[in-house]
Amino acid sequence: MSENILEKIINKKKAELAIHKANMPVESFLKVIDDNNNKNLYFNFKEKIEKNIENEKISIIAEIKKASPSAGIIIENYEPVKIAKIYENNKATCLSVLTEQNYFRGEAYDIAKIKLANINLPILCKDFFIDKWQIPFAKSHGADAILIILAGVSDDLASELYDEAMKYNMSVIVEVHTVEEAKKALNFKNALIGINNRNLKTLKTDINTTYDIYDVVKSHKGPLISESGIKNKEELIDLNNKTSINTFLIGESLLKNLDKNSIFSVL
Repeated sequence: MSENILEKIINKKKAELAIHKANMPVESFLKVIDDNNNKNLYFNFKEKIEKNIENEKISIIAEIKKASPSAGIIIENYEPVKIAKIYENNKATCLSVLTEQNYFRGEAYDIAKIKLANINLPILCKDFFIDKWQIPFAKSHGADAILIILAGVSDDLASELYDEAMKYNMSVIVEVHTVEEAKKALNFKNALIGINNRNLKTLKTDINTTYDIYDVVKSHKGPLISESGIKNKEELIDLNNKTSINTFLIGESLLKNLDKNSIFSVL
């Protein structure tokens, strides 16, 4: 069986982490995290979305990325801070910043640049988390939330990552693409559950994934998110009407039309 895209990304990540961990011990992040706390640079990602749910408002987690394996280069002149300001002006609820280097052309410092530019939105570090070391590393760069992709880690590792993120007072999105993964996600009581409409192994996108999985996770007490493949306002409204989901993570559709995107009109 040929190696899928997710496996390729994770195998590269393992090689990178072996080098980074040798050069940057966790202790080196702790003072930075303390300093960031003193500067009030952190926000509660989950709480902001929960407040919108209480008020029956839509939440958009607006994604910032230079490239992706499915789309290639999305933005040639990539300026994360400039994009973040556009999203903030359009009343995005939170940001998702891709920090994976090889396939998405991102870096952790992109989050720090946004936080230091006084953009007051909670930020998800969107990466492939496979080691507890990555969690304080992400937090030291200003991240408020991390992502655990159940398709990319063992059950034990998923639990370790979740517990570590809780220790650092970070929000966690547990991402699922199948009914089997969705059932496992229910064990993470304090997490947000993200239903990814894109199959990370084949990169094919199907909005019906949200509908197929919704019944499994609708009892979850935390926020539910429909991720990827939402092309326009009409698709978002349709998803919202047919489920109780009112939080949406959107990337390419926003990035390809940054200036006047009708999707933001739902906020």
